[in-house]
Amino acid sequence: MTGTLVTGTLRLVEYFDVAGDVNTRRTLELAKARAEELGITSFVVASTRGVSGLQAAECFHGSNVVIVRQVTGYRDPNVQEMPDEVLERLLKLGAKVHTATHGLGGLGRAVRNRYNTYQLDEIIAEALRMFGPGVKVACEVAAMAADAGLVRTDEDIISIAGGADSAIVLRPANVHRFFETRVREIICEPRTWK
Repeated sequence: MTGTLVTGTLRLVEYFDVAGDVNTRRTLELAKARAEELGITSFVVASTRGVSGLQAAECFHGSNVVIVRQVTGYRDPNVQEMPDEVLERLLKLGAKVHTATHGLGGLGRAVRNRYNTYQLDEIIAEALRMFGPGVKVACEVAAMAADAGLVRTDEDIISIAGGADSAIVLRPANVHRFFETRVREIICEPRTWK
């Protein structure tokens, strides 16, 4: 039997026993270590109220740190969940803060709420949630950051989400080219989630 020997790199994924922000510090440590190994200098972090965003901005200081927050009015009309003082602290730490409609749930969510039917973007989101809600959000916020021109689509980045319990290496794509996104590695995520 003849053939070509295929080689690869063995990478360990850290799986947390529980989901949530109890894992934030470890997630950031793992992401920083992997970024150093790969020469990655851009990080995208989902952060609703800014707690994990502040920790990320401090951990990755000196890098391109993009904090993607909830759209104003997500929970209640005209309400931004990230307090202004947190926004100011993030900006002082050198982070970029991006506020935008969810890449996988904007108008589609409006159609679902009005007509009680799912749209394509939310079906795609549900499919990604099979890998965990943090992985889904990490893919989504990376595309949102690419749409804003805050990360490049021709370079790998690290994207972090899920109460900062999930981190992935990926090559982002814009929302309208979402299927060109390439998840390269899962660095960490919880084994179970709701």
